[in-house]
Amino acid sequence: MEAITSKQELTRQTNLAYEFLERLYLEVSFLIKEVEGMLYKEPETFVIGRPSGYGITTRSSTGLDANNVPLWLTRKFAVFFVPEGQTKTKSGQTETSFEDQLKVIYLRIVLNGPGIDQPLIYSGVFRNITKLTGTGVWPHKFENIMGHFEYNEANFFKNPLDIKYKDKSFSLSGELIENNLFELNTAEDIYKKVISPALELFRS
Repeated sequence: MEAITSKQELTRQTNLAYEFLERLYLEVSFLIKEVEGMLYKEPETFVIGRPSGYGITTRSSTGLDANNVPLWLTRKFAVFFVPEGQTKTKSGQTETSFEDQLKVIYLRIVLNGPGIDQPLIYSGVFRNITKLTGTGVWPHKFENIMGHFEYNEANFFKNPLDIKYKDKSFSLSGELIENNLFELNTAEDIYKKVISPALELFRS
């Protein structure tokens, strides 16, 4: 009887865990859409970048190697926003070139990870974005390098307030401001703590 009870309790806890994660992901998606709507109303008419359609950029894996299992869960992900006049939309994806002194607003959400005491949201700007490879060579557009940030997060995000990154393909600088994700309870909180500081950095 005890084994049956334990099995039933394990099933219940598993269902609760998945229900919680689904609710958490839904709330985060609503927050991103809220940011998207607010930024679209700004004079620059920001639109959300779509590297592979209307989604988030993350590092993920389905590999069975023990080192890959922690990546089964989406813990960290990002989106970017760019003035509508600086990107083109084709087949549901955006194409944002490296020309015209490109600047973007970057939004990164960290739900869990080593050294993370509470879920965090980072918002700010990437500027001085420069492609270092020749014409026709990767990266072809800004969207191509979004996943690169997550794969190199240890170097890229080690100092969010003063990002300076360069490799053989591209270089950029930036500033990201950190907030506790769970302190964003209203649209006013989102604008005051996330959007307004990012806009100030973008326009400076």
